[in-house]
Amino acid sequence: MKVTPKSIKWYTLLKLPAAYFAGVRVHAVDDATCLVRVRLKWINQNPFKSMFWAVQGMAAELATGALIMRLLQRTNIKASMLVIETKATFSKKAVGLISFECNQGEELKKAIVKAATDNEPQQLWLHAKGIDSLGNEVSYFSFLWTVKVKN
Repeated sequence: MKVTPKSIKWYTLLKLPAAYFAGVRVHAVDDATCLVRVRLKWINQNPFKSMFWAVQGMAAELATGALIMRLLQRTNIKASMLVIETKATFSKKAVGLISFECNQGEELKKAIVKAATDNEPQQLWLHAKGIDSLGNEVSYFSFLWTVKVKN
């Protein structure tokens, strides 16, 4: 599968339906950055009329995970990937359009190449900051990913 915003939209429908129906969408992805957006709607809000924390987590995880998928596809390396730890902080109510961006492509590419070269799993913290339409940070997520090359 070529990793593009359109292909990931169909991937989420088939493999991650909760994210799809919550409105989580990849807006842009390249070798350096992945941008995911989600808009507050009735289906993804909490009782306080802000975005449910888990929806923000899905969007942030997709921003980091889609970047890994893109780089694995571009380097023709077959690998498994898994989140083994996560951390999150919330600083403001998430309302309106929230954007999550991971821009650690260069660092990630080095880890993937090292995993392939050394034939050892690599771990890397990837980060995604949730920003509202006014430019305010609403949340910050960190995911410890492990990438293991398949033999």
